[in-house]
Amino acid sequence: MTSQVVVLVVDGSRYAVPLASVMRVLPMVAVQPVPGAPEPVLGAINLAGTVVPVVDPRRQLGLSAQDYGLDSHLLIVRTARRVLALPADEVLGVQDIEARSLAPTESVLPHLRRVTGIAALPDGLVFIHDLEAFLTPHEDRELDRALQSAKA
Repeated sequence: MTSQVVVLVVDGSRYAVPLASVMRVLPMVAVQPVPGAPEPVLGAINLAGTVVPVVDPRRQLGLSAQDYGLDSHLLIVRTARRVLALPADEVLGVQDIEARSLAPTESVLPHLRRVTGIAALPDGLVFIHDLEAFLTPHEDRELDRALQSAKA
């Protein structure tokens, strides 16, 4: 059995999100800071009249913070609770991943949070993001409060 994912590059490593969760890929745009937003949130963008929080995978994965340049992209994804924008250095496109090439994260790298599995592909590893755990419940509540305050 195979699953389709969209592969992105963040800080030189390849990550993926389920294709079914991806709404679109956009070129990088200016991100407006949201006062009071939790640490992983860079800010928000206006997407056709909808405020979409921009959550930095680098911060979520414990990587050093870097600015995303004009060559970067935003992956617009839908979780059960909200739409998010994930900045990426590069979006490589859709890839099929065979179930047999996928290992659960806890069996390989148990300390790695927000990643559901690791796919061993002929050209290297791909870390599969758990979009439902991308924001902790606490971060999600903080983001709701910050967005409500910004609207007021």
